[in-house]
Amino acid sequence: MSEAFRLGIAGLGTVGTGVLRLLTDNADLLELRAGRRIEVAAVSARDRSRDRGVDLAPYTWCDDPVELAQLDGLDAVVEVIGGSDGPALALAQGALGRGRSIVTANKAMVAEHGFALAQAAQDNDAALLFEAAVCAGTPILQTLREGLVGNRIDRIEGILNGTSNYILSAMERQGEDFSAVLSEAQRLGYAEADPTLDVGGGDAAHKLAILAALAFGVRPQFGEVEVDGIQDIRAADIMQAERLGYSVRLGAIADLEREDGVPARLLQRVRPCLLPADHPLAAIDGPTNAVLAQSDYAGPILLQGAGAGSESTASAIVADVVALARGDARPPFGVPTTALAQTECADSGAREARYYLRFVVADRPGVLAELAAAMRDARVSIQSLIQEGESVGPEEAGITIALVTHRAPARNIRDARERLKGSPSIVEPPLAMPILMD
Repeated sequence: MSEAFRLGIAGLGTVGTGVLRLLTDNADLLELRAGRRIEVAAVSARDRSRDRGVDLAPYTWCDDPVELAQLDGLDAVVEVIGGSDGPALALAQGALGRGRSIVTANKAMVAEHGFALAQAAQDNDAALLFEAAVCAGTPILQTLREGLVGNRIDRIEGILNGTSNYILSAMERQGEDFSAVLSEAQRLGYAEADPTLDVGGGDAAHKLAILAALAFGVRPQFGEVEVDGIQDIRAADIMQAERLGYSVRLGAIADLEREDGVPARLLQRVRPCLLPADHPLAAIDGPTNAVLAQSDYAGPILLQGAGAGSESTASAIVADVVALARGDARPPFGVPTTALAQTECADSGAREARYYLRFVVADRPGVLAELAAAMRDARVSIQSLIQEGESVGPEEAGITIALVTHRAPARNIRDARERLKGSPSIVEPPLAMPILMD
């Protein structure tokens, strides 16, 4: 066997301690599979005195994670601090600048700074691995990077946030509104005390930017992801979707447009949408993540599994560590940074779909005519009026009206909603969800 592969771990929360346990519990198996012993030499965290349920005595302790990155004798550093900037980014930059490889589960950092970090890794003959940043222990990135390496992929669809999917699935089963199910998800540990990043779509947007970069061979463009969350969805919307034969899910979709075979324009969207029953993602239930890749030779490929959890995330991190120990590391985004295309943002307004539109309106004569006029003037054709419901809202201030449109460009839907802004007939902003693949 070769000399040991020496590792530093920055961050000793549930994931970091999970990595320590896995490396200890399966040390012999990992040595056999890596071809060398994997040893943790140093650790870093904010509170040295905290009891984490693991013995930290054998390891060198660093109060400063950047100090950890500078230690002599380390082959790689595992970063599980979190956050797109601050100590995590400083650690990654410091380690890569010294030619030391980084393994991270930090989706925000990779989505927002991935190109610069990949460039630093390339310039300093180091590796940047982040399998755990998307869908935890489900090997989505490995499949795109290696299993589908012979395929051209122009579309990615996914359910990338377990919290949102749990909430929508529970609303579907229980017939309860968002706030009630969110409280339940927080009690069960599926949602954070501050769930904004999950239910607002930001977490899924980070993952989508990473997936798109790897699948399409383009630079990560997190800042251009269009994001809408699920916080405005009601039980009535879920019910109406079911009656129509659809499931409501927070979809993460990336489309690539090519010119002469070269990536030219990229559209990335995270938004609630209606999926028909035969769509592969419609049946994804609970806190599960899934990715559907449309490849030219292998066809549609669906991967699903746990999207979070300390053990599954630790598993993905250790898989990357073993790859480093073997010398199997690949370019972070599949190709050298010099080959990553810099695309323009595609025009989302031109994309056509049928839409589900829900309005809460004042209970007064002429409201339907006002809605119809706004649709007409925006060149949106109404296929059906599917609900004129009971009074809802504060002190039953309005009634719900839901419509399904014929196919229309997204900009026309936006125009219709804009035309109704400020109208005394509209009690709250309308909700719009596209109907996919129909």
